[in-house]
Amino acid sequence: MPDALHPDGRYSGVARGLHWLVVVLMLVVLPVGVVIEYVKEEVKLTFYAIHESLGFLILIVVLLRLSYRLFVQRPPPFPGLPAHLRIAGHAVHWALYALLIVQPVFGFLATNAWGFPLRWFGVIPIPSPLGKDEPVAKILSAVHETIGWTIVALLILHVGGTLYHHIVRRDGTLYRML
Repeated sequence: MPDALHPDGRYSGVARGLHWLVVVLMLVVLPVGVVIEYVKEEVKLTFYAIHESLGFLILIVVLLRLSYRLFVQRPPPFPGLPAHLRIAGHAVHWALYALLIVQPVFGFLATNAWGFPLRWFGVIPIPSPLGKDEPVAKILSAVHETIGWTIVALLILHVGGTLYHHIVRRDGTLYRML
């Protein structure tokens, strides 16, 4: 639905750009994270560097996106949207925001606990708050992996909800973010 701030009914260009930047980064980070344990040892550290650097970038972009969302009005919801769909959509969005913030933090802490410092894109050293501690590293890695699979499930719900709006409800939800 259009309003004075959103005459075409869409999110702002900044909001759409940050959304799609996170999507592109996740299309790299998630598969790289899944295959790391299966790649040859001679390229494993490169895969970790890509996964960690882009994961840290996701954290920054999501924080920027969330900050922007708090200060810039979003387009109004579509009229007639049932409460259960509105609540489900909000729950999935906020769960994704929360997990996309805590996921890189757990990954970073796990990396530190395994004894590997993070050099963002191989250039910027990020100070390690933890020393090497293998028992803690195992726990942090398990939490990181669990959050990762939870994010995948939430992404399936998010994309499924978008397709439901686009194909079944035909209400323009997809268009708002394109």
